[in-house]
Parts: sequence; structure tokens; C-alpha cells
Amino acid sequence: MSRQTPLPGQRPAPAKLRGALEAKALALGFSSLAVTRPDAIADAPARLRQFLADGFHGSMAWMAETEDRRADPRVLWPEVRSLLILTMNYGPDRDPLSHLADPSSGGISVYARNRDYHDIIKGKLKELASFLVSRTGGDVKVFVDTAPVMEKPLAAAAGTGWQGKHTNLVSRQLGSWFFLGSIFTTAELVPDAPERDHCGSCRACLDACPTDAFPAPYRLDARRCISYLTIEHAGPIPPEFRRPMGNRIYGCDDCLAACPWNKFAQVAQEAKLQARDDLVDPPLFSLLKLDDAGFRAFFSGSPIKRIGRDRFVRNCLIAAGNSADPALIDAVLSLAGDASPVVRGAAAWALGQLMPEADFAAHRAAALVEETDVTVRNEWLTVAAKGLAEGS
Repeated sequence: MSRQTPLPGQRPAPAKLRGALEAKALALGFSSLAVTRPDAIADAPARLRQFLADGFHGSMAWMAETEDRRADPRVLWPEVRSLLILTMNYGPDRDPLSHLADPSSGGISVYARNRDYHDIIKGKLKELASFLVSRTGGDVKVFVDTAPVMEKPLAAAAGTGWQGKHTNLVSRQLGSWFFLGSIFTTAELVPDAPERDHCGSCRACLDACPTDAFPAPYRLDARRCISYLTIEHAGPIPPEFRRPMGNRIYGCDDCLAACPWNKFAQVAQEAKLQARDDLVDPPLFSLLKLDDAGFRAFFSGSPIKRIGRDRFVRNCLIAAGNSADPALIDAVLSLAGDASPVVRGAAAWALGQLMPEADFAAHRAAALVEETDVTVRNEWLTVAAKGLAEGS
């Protein structure tokens, strides 16, 4: 929080202030700026309550724990009078789903192919917030997806875009490849008009979802979402989602890539958001070799680092099992003895998909002699039964 009081008579006119803020935001690399009031999302609390009641948040207990603060910005900070909503595009410069053409590679969500956006955007928000304080006085707080703020409904109320049927924000100017950040301020700013829904009868995003994670338009069951499963979910991937995951190893962009409004999307201008070549469709063989130190070094500064090596390798093992690539068997086999049960269990499943039945049965018998973890033993036994039943 910062505070500064301008001298009497120095407060700029609303139009002049807005123009100065927009110019500063664009100079900092933001794509757009809009303003809304803290009371602009009156229907959001009921929608959030229903989402939680349905259990659609899965293991993200923090969503329920912060429900009151999340539903109303004034509960989070009673003094807030205006909210600035900022966007920063991260559009891809190539086909975001190119990994699907090579099952031996891994698909990493476009937003995670370089530096962690939290670090990039927060610094720029602080600079813009300081600029705002220098012009208006008062207090400010900045948020980038790390506090209980319902940024998408607030952005829709500010006219930045609308929440599409996939629940992500869509803009007529930017498509949907952009990040959101917000500045809360005690200053009274003129709000923008909300944007209306432009999805019409289109359901491309719903039809594109590999795991049918949308029980209805505008509703998401996170428990079925590949982004949730590969990032937030800590245990074994539920069996019914393993095949549909394909080779998506961190996040999923299918619903975004399907949206026709992305014909207006802009390629990322911020260099630190442009894809690293080694994070575009990386070979699974190399990723399966990562130990903890190697994982930390390879993903230094990346949002992927936050999920840890074991969860990431678990995802890569599911992708390996879906690859039909026998060249990956040795790498997978080496992970069947990993220190992490979640890795060993995923390795057992992957071997069951890749190995001939007789070879798998031999490795299963050897593994069950040593394995003491109940979950991992069940993986070996379940995969064996499935293989025998299907004659694989």
C-alpha cells in the first residue's frame, strides 16, 4: 500500500486523468485499462455459492475458505472505491495445439511457456499504482491472481470483455489470450460500461473440451478440467481422465484455441511472455529424466516450478502412456522405482499401456514383491486386470 496527497487544486479532470492512466498503462506493456466499482458484481456471490455447493472447486479448499472476501471486494478491503482492470496479452505466435500432432512430445499451456506472469505483471501494476497515487492521492492495493478477487466478473463489469461459455474472459479486441491484473484504489474514478455477451449460439469451446468439463454453458466443473488435474490436483490422475489427457502435461488450451474470437488475439509483446523454444512441444523422453534438481533448474522462473517435480513427472508419465511410443519404455521403467508414490503409480499405469502383456506381467510381479504403498499396488493390479481383459 502506498499513500500520497497531492497539493490543493492539482487533481486532474476525469478525462485528462483517464487519458494519462491509459497512456501510462500502454507504455508499461498492458493491452487495455478499464474501471469498475466494487459493487458492480452483485450476482457473483450467488454464482460462486452454487459453484462451491456443487463441489466444482474440487480440492481447492481455499476457494470456500475465502468465499466472503472473494464475492465482494469491499469485504477484502472496505475502503476501496474504484477498481482498475488491466490486461496483458500473451497470444501465441504458432498453433497452440501443435503438440497434439506428436504424442511423444508434451503440451504446455501457452501462458506457462516462459516466465511466471505473476512476477512480470505485479511489478508493472505497482508502477502504474504509484502513478495513480501521484495524480489522485489516496491508497492503493494491487492484485494478480494471488488474492481472493473475482477478476473475471470484475473485468466483465468494467467492459474489458465477457465471460464466455467456457467461463474465461473474451474480448472483441484481444480474444482470450490475456492475463488480468487489478488495482484497488480509494480514489473515485469514472467507471466504464459493462460488456455484453457475444457468444451467441456458438459452442465451439464446449465441444472442444477433451474431458467434458462443462456441465452446461457458462459452468465449469474444475474436477474434470485438465488444467485443474495437471496443476491443482495432487494425487493420482483419476483413471477416467488419463486417456482424454493425451499429452497435455501442464494445463490445457483447447477451449481457448477453439474460440473464434481469437482471430483478434495479439501475439505477446512482452519478451518474457513469448515462448521459450524448449517449452514448445518438449520431448517427453527428456522430461521423464528430470530429478528434483534438474526440474528446478529447467523451470527456474516458470510457473511450472510451483507444482513440483513429482506432480509434473506424474503428468509426463500419463502422456507417455498415451504416446504408443515404445522408445519411452526404459525411461518410464526407471520411474517405477521412484521415491514418490504418485510417480510410481503413474509409471505402473504407463507401462501397462506401452508394454506387451507378457513383459508387463513380469515387471508387475517383481514390483508387487517390493511395493508397500496400497495406492501403487492397486495401480499395478488394476492395470494388469485391464490388460488381460482387453487382450493387450
